[in-house]
Amino acid sequence: MRAVGVKLFHSPFNYKKNTTLMSHSFNLAAMQAALREQRCAGWLFADHHHRDAIAGRLLGLPPGRMATRRWFYLVPAEGAPRKLIHRIEAGQLEELPGEATLYSSWRDMESGLRQMLTGLRRVAMQYSPRNALPALSVVDGGMLELVRETGAEVISSADLVAQLEAVWTPEQLASHRQAGKVIDRVITAAFRRIRQALDAEEKLSEYDLQQWMIERMAAEGVTAEEPPIVAINSHAGDPHYAPSAKGAARFQNGDLVLLDVWGKCQDARAVYYDVTWMGAATRRPLLKIARAFTRVRAARDAAFALIQNRMRAGEAAQGWEADRAARQVMEEADVAGHFTHRTGHSIGTSVHGYGPNLDSLETHDIRRLRPGHGFSIEPGLYYASFGIRLEVNVYLHERDAEITGPIQNELITI
Repeated sequence: MRAVGVKLFHSPFNYKKNTTLMSHSFNLAAMQAALREQRCAGWLFADHHHRDAIAGRLLGLPPGRMATRRWFYLVPAEGAPRKLIHRIEAGQLEELPGEATLYSSWRDMESGLRQMLTGLRRVAMQYSPRNALPALSVVDGGMLELVRETGAEVISSADLVAQLEAVWTPEQLASHRQAGKVIDRVITAAFRRIRQALDAEEKLSEYDLQQWMIERMAAEGVTAEEPPIVAINSHAGDPHYAPSAKGAARFQNGDLVLLDVWGKCQDARAVYYDVTWMGAATRRPLLKIARAFTRVRAARDAAFALIQNRMRAGEAAQGWEADRAARQVMEEADVAGHFTHRTGHSIGTSVHGYGPNLDSLETHDIRRLRPGHGFSIEPGLYYASFGIRLEVNVYLHERDAEITGPIQNELITI
């Protein structure tokens, strides 16, 4: 699934109730333990105008606070944190531990930053070499120059973020399962709704069904950042298709239908459930559709098998490796050119989380998949006339991998 920014819906479902800026509580001990594990001297957070949502979340900062001046917060692997804050916004980091140094001029700021980093050879920042992980690489080039001029080497915080932000708590896993039960019921009911409309010769469109699903999820306490995808035939060949009131296709007998549905319980710390199911309004789908389904299913299963086997052996898999396992299935079938997106994405309090993605195509994600991580596996094949995507969610236990919902192994007959 991908958030597409569409706002062409009219329903009581509040998509924006839970924003991605909702924060954690700050856990200094866990952060310092992670720094020591990765042999990093410190983690430097630097922000201006809330550009770094990751910093706000990990430090537990309240959303919406004015931030018109640059601030810095250093968490060392050992010892007390330190703050560097502009005098005009002296209360900017008042919730956080550590001594504050105030500055007014840019010269004072640069001097304060040098003092803050004295003796630290390697510091982590929200930076990714060569912008390899764009969702994490939010520190601008000028700030990197400024920090490097102090003599500190800047390394990526990618693994730190994956360890501290992307690991679910038991309560979050429970919230994921709760949302999943609702969404699975709504998907099953949606396929029945299509058949009812076809039997009654009702003019039901993709957009109509989308709105119908929205209302039922909202009635059971499930919210989302964006509306679900309902796609018929060629529209399913567009991975990020978004139905609208005017251009939506109407259901007919023989149609192939893709339902990509995501949502979370209405709590700031709840995590998403995000799945895709395929159905056909016929008992005998075209051979090319059946073959594509079989290949996508095999790719999904190959990615999951690699991850599960590694976990059971006590070994870590990296995101790119799982993507390669799925992509190799497509290459052997000579259809890899129609597999045009990554195999999966991290899932968190936002539908696209900050943990490792299963990706060797769009990026080369070398982050380790850790116990407590949740993510999607969703290979697909996309053609001009149709598309197939099968999406499941996976949660990693200490020595195992679990698909957290039902697994589709055959096309749903609508």
